[in-house]
Amino acid sequence: MLSSPSHLTWVLLFFFSITTLPAMLAADAADPFSPSTSNITLMGDAYFSNGAIALTHGLNCTTPPDAALSGVGRAFYATPFRFLDSVTNSAVSFYCSFSFTITPYCSFGDGLALLITADTAAFSTFDGFMGLPSSDNTFLAVEFDTSFDPFLEDLNDNHVGIDLNGVKSMASVDVVPRGVDLKSGREMTAWIQYIDQERAMKIWVGYNSEIRPPDPILESQIDLSHEFKEYMHVGFAAANGKGSSAVHSIQHWKFKTFEFLASSMSEPMNTIDESDCLMCIPRSSGPLTKKSFNPFIAYGLPSLAAALILLSAIALSVWVFLKRNKNGAGREETQVKMCRYQGNRVPQRLSLEEIKSATEGFNQERIVGEGASAVVYEGSIPARGPVAVKRFTQGSKIYPSHIPFYTEFASMVGCLRHKNLIQLQGWCCERNELVLVYEFMANGSLDKLLYTNAAPGFLTWQRRLNVIHGVASALVYLHEECESKIIHRDVKSCNIMLDSDFNPKLGDFGLEEVFDKCRARNVTVPAGTMGYIAPEYAFSGVPTVKTDVYSFGVVVLEVASGRRPVDENGVVITDWVWDLWEKGRIGEAADPRMSGRYDREEVERVVMVGLSCVHPDHERRPTMREAARMLKGEDPVPILPSRKPTIRIQSTLPEGCAEIMNPPQPAIDEDGEPWSTPRTHFSCKNGTHG
Repeated sequence: MLSSPSHLTWVLLFFFSITTLPAMLAADAADPFSPSTSNITLMGDAYFSNGAIALTHGLNCTTPPDAALSGVGRAFYATPFRFLDSVTNSAVSFYCSFSFTITPYCSFGDGLALLITADTAAFSTFDGFMGLPSSDNTFLAVEFDTSFDPFLEDLNDNHVGIDLNGVKSMASVDVVPRGVDLKSGREMTAWIQYIDQERAMKIWVGYNSEIRPPDPILESQIDLSHEFKEYMHVGFAAANGKGSSAVHSIQHWKFKTFEFLASSMSEPMNTIDESDCLMCIPRSSGPLTKKSFNPFIAYGLPSLAAALILLSAIALSVWVFLKRNKNGAGREETQVKMCRYQGNRVPQRLSLEEIKSATEGFNQERIVGEGASAVVYEGSIPARGPVAVKRFTQGSKIYPSHIPFYTEFASMVGCLRHKNLIQLQGWCCERNELVLVYEFMANGSLDKLLYTNAAPGFLTWQRRLNVIHGVASALVYLHEECESKIIHRDVKSCNIMLDSDFNPKLGDFGLEEVFDKCRARNVTVPAGTMGYIAPEYAFSGVPTVKTDVYSFGVVVLEVASGRRPVDENGVVITDWVWDLWEKGRIGEAADPRMSGRYDREEVERVVMVGLSCVHPDHERRPTMREAARMLKGEDPVPILPSRKPTIRIQSTLPEGCAEIMNPPQPAIDEDGEPWSTPRTHFSCKNGTHG
């Protein structure tokens, strides 16, 4: 909002009146937004809020989604503008500025876009994509994108782009180096200029709404005379994709088109008074019409304008000086944010040619792992050395391959930076091939070393203990330290990889969908592997941190004993260890292949921690941080019951049909924190993979 000393206000109002002079040549729109505004048409979820247009709703993070909301909102100026002279086939030039905010609630939305379209009713039926039209319609959009989509060749989740008749940008720019955080919730201003004679568009973005930055963040050559219809609608669109919630608001808006003149319009557009965009008082507007000649307007007003502009320039210079000092304090904060983003850049995109070269054309002899959604190859890239190449299969119409690829990619580039987590090094999306490239783990998966007799001495007790500590550290990070908290849902020995020094790294984040991390989780078919699934998870289908703790406990028992979760005779490892505990023979759980070369008390403590993690009652299980401290001897192991407890899980039939179709949402975990829950689609072989 514009705030200035009272003695400057009158001068600025005079300055504002001068900008009505170009109305002889221009159609313009600038409005305060309120329910009484008759020249703004709202569509979808859009609504007026405190003098602004809110295009989407910020949903409560702890309640189920509102079925009445589509997640998409649009707002258009009621009257279309004339953009094309059908006789000369020349397009108008235009200038636009608007202030906006994107305020995330649970997770970031898709973003918003300035939209110029021939048909306000023709839009994609899919959620997301900022509410833009489908690709078979004529439209121009300037997108402020907060959602990373590799299929659209997005730069990252914080970029500005130009879209023409499609959601894939013809030109885009990463705004992180400019110190702009689109998702910060701060009000920022965009200036957009198109000069038809130059066939060029320029875009500026900044936090200081009064002063346009000297250099545009994006420039692109574009000829709209072959794309535009004669009359087009102007407005905004925004969307919250599935599992996201953010309020996308437009505070101020100014749009001007300039007549079809032979001379260049670059000078008048570049010198349009920015306060004209921020005063936001109603204007008459509509399609361009021919104006009648008025001698006073033609000769008298320019003289008056010159005098007033001189006075205004002096006042504005003082104002700019004061505002510059005021805004200086915010620069340090911007630099800090920029550094944070630069530390979490998107992995390198690789060409399909590079991928094929690395894997010798996806040579089957290089396959080291295979699952329902992907095949993993051992490869080598000159700049990186050995890598694990995860090639996603084509899938089916019901479950296409891009779903696990997209969701795994999204989770890996989020905040998964930990020494005990597999690191994503690159990706490829080309010619229907979807590939993720991970760091190579020389010693393969943990299960391969546990259950092969080739080299039993490789996994000494100290190496086993190091594996257990490393996996515990990774899960503590996922549950408590990662910005986007994650429930892994498939902790098991074949998802634990070992590098050349036998350091463990937890992998396989192949989610089916990214869950809304601030809402209660829906009941789903349990994801995971038999033998590792907690009893309450198998019954309810609701994953929690305690179901991860249970799976980790099974891994602990597996590593200590060298036994499979369910052996060839159907004996379950948890039952077997509980039986030893009941008989007072817990020390016999140690893997006999270690030939007694271990500290017996240390093994017994580790096995007891494993039993506490697989306690049938999830409320009696420790958190991952507590388990990690117990394993290190920093906390005492809780007193275990003398025999395996029995838990009765009783179901009650809902009274009404509506309850059966829509069961009550489970409560959020004890700590009240939200979670995102990756679902795996990868069953391991004896190989190296992500």
